[in-house]
Amino acid sequence: MSARRVLAALVALVLATALAPAASAAPTPAAGTGPADDSFYTPPSPLPAGKPGDVLRWRPSNAGPRKASVDAWQVMYLSTNALGQPDAVTGTVLVPKTANRATAPIVSFDPGTHGPAFACTPSKMIDIGAFYEQPGLDDLLDAGYAVTVPDYEGYQSTPKTTYVVGRAEGPAVIDGVRAAQRLTAAGLSPTAKVVFRGYSQGGGAAAWAGELQPVYAPELNLVGIAAGGVPADLVQVTLQLDGKFGFGVFAYALVGLDQAYPELQLDSFLSGNGRAKLAEMKQSACTFELLTTYANQKIADYTTGPGYIKPAWVARLNENKLGGTPPKVPVFQYHGTGDQLVQFAQADALHKAYCAAGVAETWKTYDTDHITLVYTGNADVLAFVKDRIAELPASSNC
Repeated sequence: MSARRVLAALVALVLATALAPAASAAPTPAAGTGPADDSFYTPPSPLPAGKPGDVLRWRPSNAGPRKASVDAWQVMYLSTNALGQPDAVTGTVLVPKTANRATAPIVSFDPGTHGPAFACTPSKMIDIGAFYEQPGLDDLLDAGYAVTVPDYEGYQSTPKTTYVVGRAEGPAVIDGVRAAQRLTAAGLSPTAKVVFRGYSQGGGAAAWAGELQPVYAPELNLVGIAAGGVPADLVQVTLQLDGKFGFGVFAYALVGLDQAYPELQLDSFLSGNGRAKLAEMKQSACTFELLTTYANQKIADYTTGPGYIKPAWVARLNENKLGGTPPKVPVFQYHGTGDQLVQFAQADALHKAYCAAGVAETWKTYDTDHITLVYTGNADVLAFVKDRIAELPASSNC
């Protein structure tokens, strides 16, 4: 399938999200501990005491096209933000109706870029059947695995998402699994085998969860990580998008970093046009808009100067560079050689760093672009996940 056809399919899915506000305007009552309307996504203030992964509220999820075959819940759980402080994150837990919940493995399906607007929230997209990574999600559910899908930090009525900030995404992934294990309605085991799986933003999130897990969540029975299209080095990824097709991703990354780290003060070097464009982006942009409305624009038209190269920005960018603490479990890392959004060279550098550190890594390249590999990599990912759960010996092609 060509990138053009894949993007066309993505358009159809994303356009469906326009129905989300209307659908939530008159919610039907739902069982659970959370409200049925969009106030579900607003964290309590102050946050209650508890441990990362503790469930704050939950409610049933419609689960889109999987409604008849799975039991599903939207959850809000405690996690940790990029500053090491407690925060609240939402997500979805899905369990096949035929699964043996006492033994079902848990795969964290870490979603790729969804955009900054509240309507783009992954759990909302799953609920209404507009989740553009549904084929990969279906693979895992059809295999009989329980699946968690974190929304990551900041999706609420006034969104403050921390896009591509690994120090926030990694805990959100890990604590989503913990929340699934503590959600009484799900009935999952605290000793279940766990795999982190993601592509693009999700590939970065999965890798970050893998690097943080030995210290942050040593109790998890983590058996593998599948990470594709990984934005391992944000400097290399973002700067090469200026004036290109993926400019919207670059601009959104600046917003995500600024919302994670208040000292960065993005607004201090935005032009009037930049303020207006980014405000519009945060209000209404999902994946499709990032790749179309903002394509081929230039950061010079948004700013009064390159404030994002100042020491404070450089320090936070370096803090969110993967490779410093290699995972302790087997890794399947994959990337498209024609990737136009997430630079190939920096992903190859991560692969080499993991191999040098002794990680049991399988590295695979595909002669394709970024968007197409969202779908064409799924079969190899599923095979890797099945092998890890079956406890087959992990191979490495380092």
